[in-house]
Amino acid sequence: MIKFKRLKIVEQIAIVFLFSVLIPMTISGIIINNINQQSVRHQLRENAVLIANMVSDEIDFFVDQNENTLNQVAYTLDYLPNPVLKNNFLTSMEAKFPGCEDIKIVKYQADLNKLISDNHTEKKATLYTKLKNGDYLTVTYNIDEIQSQLFKSLDKDNRQIYVLSADGNLMASHNYTEKVFRHTMEVLPKYRRFDEAVIFGDIKNQPLVYYTKSDPKITVIVNTTEGVTKRAITDNRMKIFLAVLATALVMIFISALYIYYLYINIRQLFKGIIAVSKGNYKRQIRLLTTAFTPYEIVFLAFEFNKMANAVNQSYVQLQKNNVELKELNEFRSNLIDTVSHELRTPLTSIQGYTSRLMRQDINIDEETKHKSLRIIKEQSEKLQRLIEDLLTIPDIERMRLKTVNEPVDLYEVLERSEMLLRKKDGHEIIIEGDFPKVKADKGRLEQVFVNLLENAVKYSYPETVIKVESEMVGDKIEISVKNECDIIPKDKLQRLFGKFIRLDDNTTRTTRGTGLGLFIVKGLVEAMNGKIELSSTDGCGFCAKVTLELAND
Repeated sequence: MIKFKRLKIVEQIAIVFLFSVLIPMTISGIIINNINQQSVRHQLRENAVLIANMVSDEIDFFVDQNENTLNQVAYTLDYLPNPVLKNNFLTSMEAKFPGCEDIKIVKYQADLNKLISDNHTEKKATLYTKLKNGDYLTVTYNIDEIQSQLFKSLDKDNRQIYVLSADGNLMASHNYTEKVFRHTMEVLPKYRRFDEAVIFGDIKNQPLVYYTKSDPKITVIVNTTEGVTKRAITDNRMKIFLAVLATALVMIFISALYIYYLYINIRQLFKGIIAVSKGNYKRQIRLLTTAFTPYEIVFLAFEFNKMANAVNQSYVQLQKNNVELKELNEFRSNLIDTVSHELRTPLTSIQGYTSRLMRQDINIDEETKHKSLRIIKEQSEKLQRLIEDLLTIPDIERMRLKTVNEPVDLYEVLERSEMLLRKKDGHEIIIEGDFPKVKADKGRLEQVFVNLLENAVKYSYPETVIKVESEMVGDKIEISVKNECDIIPKDKLQRLFGKFIRLDDNTTRTTRGTGLGLFIVKGLVEAMNGKIELSSTDGCGFCAKVTLELAND
């Protein structure tokens, strides 16, 4: 079974061009050439007939003119009184006859016949007329002179022309060649029609024409030679061929140029489609736009680029959504992990000490009761702070956290924050500097410094001092919470403001915490029109600087 091969667009255009242009053009060229050949052949025949008639008319004109002149001379001679005057007159008339070699008077018919015979032998023409006294006035003509007069208008014509006498002898010729003349005489009909041009011969493109006159009895033959035919038919045929070839080459060139630009642009479309199919949605089609670029290709490229942009935007949005979903999933996992770690411990402590206080089988002294209640209270406050932190996250993310900013005693807030700190782990907290009133939300500000102090205690070296310092900067105050710890790289400092970000390894958890402290602190400070900055240097292991607006007294 023959398998059909699907052709490329270039191959298809080439085949269509061959069958729709080249083959019809070739056939048209052949038809035009045949029509031109028929037309030229007819024209050659007409020209040959025309020339034969023209030469015949020239002969008639020559004969009539010279006969009239001869009759006038004869008429004049009849009135001249003596032979001397007659001879002088004839001598003067010889110069007036074109081609005349001799004018003389012959007395007898026999002498006239001998003169005509001698002139014919020497290929000379003879005209004569009879005088009143019975003598004959004769004029002898040079055939070469007659030829120059007969064929003067045909100097640039390459046809061969022969003038034959009644007995078939050649009297005059134009462009004579022996070989061609012999062939012409061989095909010349023996029985000819008189006083009309007749075409004869067996070569269609080389017509032969004879014109046999009844008076004088001569035959004019016009032979269209091969050279004339070549110039008229072969050269025209070559011109038609060259014209068709030049037209074909121009069409091929223009078509090739069109196909070239079309093929380049279609390949651009293919490359764009393949790129998109492989996931490169940023790919744009760049056409080579010229006068040969079809509107449909430009339209397709424009719509493709428009579609690719839309797909790319959707893809980018999808990637963004995937990142958000991944972050959300990570947040959910971290939230579960935080709840499981941070809520379980205080709940366990509360449940344990509550169960201990409720036991009836043992006696519990007051000190133990007081200690148990204090632990229950601390763990409850811890749970409360954790829950508040978790509830604050959505408001911070949606930027709808509301604060009531009013004058707040900063020093009082710092002392209260130190008291709310559940565990100091042997660290001393020193509060130094002037702390005037600031414009803030008191409860939220306490939450800020509790988180900062707790974070400072958690990540500082054992038994080191936690310092809280202040500095006035114009109408603002900068509160710095400093602790001693390893220097934190700059690339990690800004990451600490993220959710569930911890400095220790998540798998080891050397310190406990949610990893939400600095995220919440940043959100709360910005909600109170402040800002927070983190730094880590040799002089200060870790420093959190909070800038707040001073309250107007």
